[in-house]
Amino acid sequence: MMRQAGRYLPEYRALREKHSFLEVAKTPDLAAEVSLQPYRRLGVDAVIVFSDILIPAEAMSAPIELGDAGPVITAPVRTSAQVEALSVFDPDRETRFVADAIRLLAKSLGPGVPVLGFAAAPWTLACYLVQGASREGFPAAKALLWNEPGTFRKLLEKIARATALYLKAQIAAGAAAVQLFDTWAGELDAPAYWEFELPATQLLIEELSPGKTPVILFSKASNHLLSSLVRTGANVLSVDWRMDLAGLQRTFGDRVAIQGNIDPSVLLSSRQAIVNSVHEALRQTRGRGHILNLGHGILPDTPVENALAFIRAGQAARMENGSAESDAVEIANMPERTPFV
Repeated sequence: MMRQAGRYLPEYRALREKHSFLEVAKTPDLAAEVSLQPYRRLGVDAVIVFSDILIPAEAMSAPIELGDAGPVITAPVRTSAQVEALSVFDPDRETRFVADAIRLLAKSLGPGVPVLGFAAAPWTLACYLVQGASREGFPAAKALLWNEPGTFRKLLEKIARATALYLKAQIAAGAAAVQLFDTWAGELDAPAYWEFELPATQLLIEELSPGKTPVILFSKASNHLLSSLVRTGANVLSVDWRMDLAGLQRTFGDRVAIQGNIDPSVLLSSRQAIVNSVHEALRQTRGRGHILNLGHGILPDTPVENALAFIRAGQAARMENGSAESDAVEIANMPERTPFV
């Protein structure tokens, strides 16, 4: 699931009472433990390494503060000189803790369970670097883009090259696939995405030699960008609940696979609603070229038993010779309890 580890798991909350977010992210043993918690609890098909999309920003010499209130860049990048000062870092030195956590996970899980790495796409990381924090519309980032387009292109290119090295280190450590989060891509109109973000994302993915390790590209509220998104070179497009999966598959099914796209708020409802949403998504894609997932991060208030119902519904639907209708009834009627590890 999107954002597997987090405040919805009691064991995660217990660990966070003892350690800060960054301490967990930068301590391989702790990061691996937190990464494994959803696997033990829910039986997901793959494990996502615990980290944050702003880890590379700090390695590029942009100090960050992370907490439950959200990320903050303490010295926003607003000038050409600041862009020049950002470093294309050595991931073996500056962010080795991420690769070490992946190595621990790959060793613990074995070859049968894929470990996924991730990073922010160039525009999304640039939004935080320039704005300094999450803000609706990211006006400071857009102002720099329009007022100093050359500077902004240099920023995107520097992020792309640094992120490619960062993800290569994750792949070398054992990541079976990597995901790029372009969460704020939808803030750009189609011409701006084409002119600025598309070349930067293409550069990043080209550096990763796609085909050897699958690259998943997530974007939110980006229906107007589809013709560009499929040109990025990503193997999989991860989309939110606003997208029509069937329409996507009809238009682009021979070019890219699809991931998504259950609304995370559905997991706050009944188990029957969860099962119905899963089966509707699978009906649209007919179970082909599709990774069932949420359309954004799991919400902190999600009951653990509802997260489990979502996973079980997807896994039951793909079982060979299984009956989707009987599986749905069985899952919807599960007793209300939190599963044990």
